[in-house]
Amino acid sequence: MKDANWETISSERHFANAHLEVVTDHVRTPSRNQPRTWTIVHRKAAVVVAPMTRDGKVVLIRQERIPIRQAIWEMPSGQIDNHNADQEQIKQVALRELREEAGYKLTENGELVPLGHFFSSPGFTDERGYFFLARPVQRCKEGAARDEGESILDCREFTVEEIRRMIAENEIRDANTLSICARLSALGLLSLAPR
Repeated sequence: MKDANWETISSERHFANAHLEVVTDHVRTPSRNQPRTWTIVHRKAAVVVAPMTRDGKVVLIRQERIPIRQAIWEMPSGQIDNHNADQEQIKQVALRELREEAGYKLTENGELVPLGHFFSSPGFTDERGYFFLARPVQRCKEGAARDEGESILDCREFTVEEIRRMIAENEIRDANTLSICARLSALGLLSLAPR
């Protein structure tokens, strides 16, 4: 929720497409009388899903990311197209991304646990990611139904010890995955303490 004491004096749009909008805003903040100028990227909200199997393994995908020119291990995630999505619609996006990107689904008695949200990089974008723990999950018989625009190279189950090592050795390095791992750890749902 935005603070009522923030006032947008003016806004200049530089670019927009289906995924983002770049603007320069002149904003009066609660702590300053003089407006500040800031270039902002407005981006759709997203979901980030931590899929956990019955035996406590975590499912990660390995995806090519063009902006960084690398393939990295990460949690399944995806954008929420509906800007006015309610909690139930956001959950459905999380389940869709789990199936499409990883080829997994909740087991018959599985649960999708909301874990709050985070801001991916609040210095330049208002993008937020909604965290979910999906447990237990199982592979879909039909496999992944990946979007044509994605370049997912692999999908594997990792032990918590492997996840801990991958974080420590900088093999896992995207904000979504690191943030959800921190949230899971803080909630006692994933122990990242060295043994």
